[in-house]
Amino acid sequence: MDESAARVVDFYRRHAHRFDTERSRSHFEKGWLDRFAALVSPGGTILDVGCGMGEPIARYFIERGFPVHGIDSSPEMIDLCRSRFPEHSWQVADMRELSLGRTFDGIVAWDSFFHLDHDAQRAMFAIFAAHAKPAGPLLFTTGPGHSEAIGQLWGESLYHASLAPKEYRQRLHETGFDVVHHVAEDPACDRHTIWLARRSEDR
Repeated sequence: MDESAARVVDFYRRHAHRFDTERSRSHFEKGWLDRFAALVSPGGTILDVGCGMGEPIARYFIERGFPVHGIDSSPEMIDLCRSRFPEHSWQVADMRELSLGRTFDGIVAWDSFFHLDHDAQRAMFAIFAAHAKPAGPLLFTTGPGHSEAIGQLWGESLYHASLAPKEYRQRLHETGFDVVHHVAEDPACDRHTIWLARRSEDR
């Protein structure tokens, strides 16, 4: 693993409360969350991979009646989730090693998956598939093209990576997902690059 990628977990552990304070709750993501939720059966379970402190993504689903199981590598983030939404399920776990032994009606990895290095991202698609029910949607964010980037936040380096769009499509297809919608640097979503896919019904 790239050493910069390995430091991401430590960054979010140390800055959990500052991130909680400064993370936007403006719901610029709402259009995509609406598309995703429309593909989940009413009351269906949602796995939030890299859930952070549970806001605004997990809260959006909870307020619409979806049971959420959130996982994050930061115990500090998970403590915030448990204090806010004690009736839902929160677990300290590394997404790269995730093996929950159950499947979900939908999976979301918003602004989390892109902190993994290239090889870890490639391996994640089998993990997504192992946790997705047939016809379950998968929503995740990436960069617009194959790259590695070291951003800056609060005076520290923060690693991001992305595969090429062609490879994302290939990896999704190989693990039984069909691309429903994809926009690179969506101007309506704070220039996020977003993928919405759906697990094949016959998998």
